Amino acid sequence: MNAATLHRRQDRVLPQAGPTPVIRTARLTLRPHRLSDADAIAQSLSDFAVTRMMARVPTPYDRQDALDWLVPRASGVTSDWALAITERDDVHIGVVSLELRHGRWHLAYWLNRYYWQRGIMGEAVAATLERFGRRMPDTAVHSGVFADNPASLKLQSRLGFGITGCTEIYSFARSTMVPHIETVLMPGMLQGPQAA
Repeated sequence: MNAATLHRRQDRVLPQAGPTPVIRTARLTLRPHRLSDADAIAQSLSDFAVTRMMARVPTPYDRQDALDWLVPRASGVTSDWALAITERDDVHIGVVSLELRHGRWHLAYWLNRYYWQRGIMGEAVAATLERFGRRMPDTAVHSGVFADNPASLKLQSRLGFGITGCTEIYSFARSTMVPHIETVLMPGMLQGPQAA
C-alpha cells in the first residue's frame, strides 16, 4: 500500500435521480433535450431580458454556445435533469433543470420572453419538482434568484421554497456581481396544484 492510497479522499456516493424523464402536464411536455433544440435555445438566450436573470449564461449567446451546453445533456453523460419545455408543437421554449452541484441538488429555469406571464413556468417547475420528489423523496432542492427578479421569487415561494440567505454572485450576462437570494425546498414541502 502506498501513501496515495492512504490519503485518498473517501467520496460519499450520492443517490442519483435516474434518467431525465418525460413529464406531461395539462399544457406542456417536458422532455430530454435534443441537438435539434440548439437554434431555439440560441434564439431565446440571445435576448438580454432572459439572460440578465441568469448567472452562468454569457452574452452574446449563439448557436455554438447552445451546442456546447446541449452535447453532454443530449448524450446522457450527466446525472442532471435538463428538461426542455415545449407545448403541443414540440418547439423548445425554455428549460427546467435539476443539477447536482457540490453534493446538493439545485433548481434552475428560464423561459423565452414571449411566453412569460402565462403560468407556464409555474406549471413546468411544479411538475418537475413533483416528479423529482417521487424519485428522491428525502432530498432538499436548493435554488435562488437575483434580488431584482421578484416574479421568480414569488414563484418559488408559492411552491414552498424558503429563503435561507443572501449572497452576491457573478452574472456573466451583466458582467458584474449581483445580489442573489438563496432558497431551499425541504423534502415534503412542495406546494401548489401539482403537489396534490
